[in-house]
Formats: sequence, structure tokens, C-alpha cells
Amino acid sequence: MGIKDDLSAKITELATGQWSDIPNAYVLPTIEDLTFGNSGEHLNVTVLYADLTASTKMVDELPDTQAAEYYKAFLHSASQLIKRNNGEIQAYDGDRVMALYVGESQADDAVATALELHYAVSKILNPSFELVYKTSHRDLKFTVGIDTGRILAIKVGVRAVGDLAWIGGAANYAAKLNSFEGLDHKYPIRMTQQTMAKLTVASTRGNDGSNIWEGPYNNLKARTHYRTNYYRILT
Repeated sequence: MGIKDDLSAKITELATGQWSDIPNAYVLPTIEDLTFGNSGEHLNVTVLYADLTASTKMVDELPDTQAAEYYKAFLHSASQLIKRNNGEIQAYDGDRVMALYVGESQADDAVATALELHYAVSKILNPSFELVYKTSHRDLKFTVGIDTGRILAIKVGVRAVGDLAWIGGAANYAAKLNSFEGLDHKYPIRMTQQTMAKLTVASTRGNDGSNIWEGPYNNLKARTHYRTNYYRILT
């Protein structure tokens, strides 16, 4: 069978095949739990995307090794903090990382990750690189987008190179919060109203008891969001 016939047969199978019963899951599936056919699992999750800003300009203007150090430092820091706060890393995409959080504290855990990453970038990464590169250092900036909701986990790809994909608004809007017209980096952490509704009071207040979140804003049209420039100190 040629590639044309192979693709045609697979698409017809997907378009006409019946979906198996889709269970409600409470833990993230593994790639072995699902098939390449019409199967999946529903989960209520919080999705976090952490994105290094202006990476294209960085690789255009800096030595590739210096840009690589920035990438590695940012993604290492984000990944360590995701794991520290009970998140599961699902994908790396160039200069950004996607993580999922489940359970009762999922929204608080995702927000804790973002607030701690803000501290890491501001107080650890930038000062460390500035000591090494002096005037050639580019101040690292980032964004984090967070959304909460019901998603469908599916298996995509082909044998030996399959992966999981996440279908639902939470995944899309968490990604969209990283960059949209009219928002600068004064407030690098953004979350939707759906996430705000699941937070405990501790995730909405600073050390002095004041509200750390501004909003709601309606830049995304479909979902309102809140934003902050607060960080949580790491010790």
C-alpha cells in the first residue's frame, strides 16, 4: 500500500470509527493507556505554559552557545519548579514547557510554580548571567499562562513515535495567555477566571495580605483573565 492509500485508510478509520467509552480519569494517563484509534480519557486539570520571551531575537543576535545557556537555564528552572509543585511535564516546545496539574490543589500548585519561577528568573537567572556576560547579557523575560478545565487526553502519532495530546479549552487558553496583542511584560503571570475560581485565599494574597492579582481583563474575548507581577521567594 502506498502512502496515499495508507493515509486515506487511516483518515477514513478515524472519521467513521466509533469512539470507545471515554472514562473520567483522576490521574494523568500514560502513552500505554491509550490507543491510536478513537479512544481517550476525560480529566479535570490545570494547564500551565511557561514561555521564554523574544527567543527568536535572542538566537538571531547572540552566539548560539549563549542563547543555548539561556534556554537551558530557563527550562531547567521551570521544570524543577513544576516538579516541586506536583506538576507533570507534558511537552517541551523550543523555548517553552507545558505542564498539567491534577487533584484538589491543582490551581494553587500551578500558581505556586509561576510565582516561584518569577523569583528564579528575576533573582537567580538574570543576576547570574549578568555576572558572566556583563554588558552582553540580555535580560531574560518570560510569561506564564494558566487555565483550568475539562480536557480529553488522546494518543497521537505513529508507532514508536507516539505522544499524548490534550483537547480542550484549558490547553489552548493557557497557551494563548503567553502572548496576545496589547499586553506587555509588566505582568508576566496570567491566569483565567476558571483558575481563579479554584484558588485558595493563600494564592491570592501577598505577604502583607493584599490581593496580588489585577483584573479581570478581557483581552482573550472568550475568557476573562487576571495577571500579576508578584513573586514568591525561594529559600
